[in-house]
Amino acid sequence: MEAQYTCALLGSKEGNDVRVLVVEDEQLLADAVATGLRREAMAVDVVYDGAAALERVGVNDYDVVVLDRDLPLVHGDDVCRRIIELGMPTRVLMLTASGDVSDRVEGLELGADDYLPKPFAFTELTARVRALGRRTTVALPPVLERAGIKLDPNRREVFREGKEVQLAPKEFAVLEVLMRSEGTVVSAEQLLEKAWDENTDPFTNVVRVTVMTLRRKLGEPPVIVTVPGSGYRI
Repeated sequence: MEAQYTCALLGSKEGNDVRVLVVEDEQLLADAVATGLRREAMAVDVVYDGAAALERVGVNDYDVVVLDRDLPLVHGDDVCRRIIELGMPTRVLMLTASGDVSDRVEGLELGADDYLPKPFAFTELTARVRALGRRTTVALPPVLERAGIKLDPNRREVFREGKEVQLAPKEFAVLEVLMRSEGTVVSAEQLLEKAWDENTDPFTNVVRVTVMTLRRKLGEPPVIVTVPGSGYRI
């Protein structure tokens, strides 16, 4: 089964800036899904049991939790209930090996926002994660435009003054966060939270380096402004 999912990852091209927690006890499958979502410029954390999932959602803000229903230590149903009880804006995409309609209905009645039976096409999983991620934020046009920059999250394309700009996944994710902020200042910590996963050292200079590279690729005149002691804005 894991090989089937891994092969499906190779044709993936679209992107979006969403922070995701993947909770799946089949480690090869979980890691393959996480790798694929990261290629879509998403920040992804991975755990392999329900207890670890509860720990993560208690300390991190996730847009979407991709949650296997049959988990060790704490059942996926209980993880879903806890997320609902905490009143989080997090959206839950529940996975199961069972394709029974009754199981899907039961999962949705628990509070899951969407339900996907295994085996699934990775392109469908990505589309569902992206759609759920949009529900956690204020609705914005599908194509973002600001300061002469046009960014299409679905096609993962960026243009400046009509000229296409080729960006690496993290550069694209940082630019999207800044554009979605509509001129407000975004701190380095917020960029780390949205564009990288929890294993990133909070004291690293990766944000500064990525912004520097992004500025260079976007060209002159500079559009990303550094606000000393606060962060960045466009």
